[in-house]
Amino acid sequence: MTPEDRFPGPEHPDSGPRHQPDLDVLPYGTYYEPEPATGYPGTPYEAETYSGYGGARYLEQHWPADGQDHTVHAPENAPLFSPQDHPGSHQDHGGSHQDHPGYEPTLSDQQSPAHQDHGRDDPPTIELGPPLPDPSAPSYPYPAPGPGEPPGPLYVVGDVHGYLEELRAELRHQGLIDAEGHWSAGRSRIWFLGDFTDRGPDGIGVIDLVMQLAAEAAAAGGYCRALMGNHELLFLGAARYGDEPVQSTAGTASFLAAWRLNGGQQHDLDRLEGHHISWLSRLPAIALEDGHLLLHSDTTAYLEYGESIPDVNDAVHSLLADEGVDEWWDCFRRFTKRFAFRGDAGPTAVHELLDTYGGTRIVHGHSPIPYLTGAVHADDGQPPHIPGPYVYADDLAVAMDGGVTMEGRLLVARLPVN
Repeated sequence: MTPEDRFPGPEHPDSGPRHQPDLDVLPYGTYYEPEPATGYPGTPYEAETYSGYGGARYLEQHWPADGQDHTVHAPENAPLFSPQDHPGSHQDHGGSHQDHPGYEPTLSDQQSPAHQDHGRDDPPTIELGPPLPDPSAPSYPYPAPGPGEPPGPLYVVGDVHGYLEELRAELRHQGLIDAEGHWSAGRSRIWFLGDFTDRGPDGIGVIDLVMQLAAEAAAAGGYCRALMGNHELLFLGAARYGDEPVQSTAGTASFLAAWRLNGGQQHDLDRLEGHHISWLSRLPAIALEDGHLLLHSDTTAYLEYGESIPDVNDAVHSLLADEGVDEWWDCFRRFTKRFAFRGDAGPTAVHELLDTYGGTRIVHGHSPIPYLTGAVHADDGQPPHIPGPYVYADDLAVAMDGGVTMEGRLLVARLPVN
């Protein structure tokens, strides 16, 4: 059970985990901590601060032992909604949070036996940039390499959840941005795996930074892209539908109430503008890059939206543009499912996705590594130890959510991890 994105309701019969998650049984897997990089032309790696993809060396050097330390102007044809469309969007809701169908418990709640209910669902996700025209081939959305010149190195970024300063620090440690926060990685390629907002202090600041880096990377011949996470679906739903009721088997719920209960920050909603909405709404849900199938959520629910990457992305974009609140909510719930790749059935679920969409390995965010490994149950009161990305499911899956919201790590990794 995780403190992430839980929504009561029945399981969809053909999606999500093929078994009930049991966090007391640890999956077989290993942490990845690579050797220091030798650098890439045009990319300033700094040996004294290189973090090994957020590895143990960085933890030892920088993590104390005690663990402390509006007007909306939407472009033409963009979805036309804003927080101001819903007068009730700023009202507080009474009653106990624990009784609300969209309540997402805290870490302390999760460790209580009263919350060991594995029959609950979780929330959805978003991407940066248009879907790739041909997901089976290398993509060069900006100037293609010259004859014999390979594409730049490929990086992925796990769930950020509004932790802007931590994101800047990790990108800087990897040599991807300079001291002023500008792109310094040449032809490098970066994919963010979704969940930019909620829980942390500056979700809109995170979105602004990623949009800035996308423009700067393009000018340098690289690119910066992103996937749609379940929290992007939740955030956009809160802005568009506010307190409008949705069909929930656990009682009346709304996007706005669920967003608040899942860490939504009012100052992010207040600062959401038309260009943010337009950009977020166009993010892909799934991508294939250098043989890596990139997803936000560790679920097989993507199979319910199409048999190819373009089909899935088109289906999600069409739903966001044309469908109603209940269809949006259902999409959000499906992409909130998790743990499909854990346990004995995990490799089978991974192969189901790889056989359909291509690639040789899945890279995902969404489920915090401390919950995949059971590290969250440590009794010494220390933050979970996250050396780096977590490789599991017979080496077929790489988890990238380092649990930054629970004193873990915000992970940035160069692919492949071996």
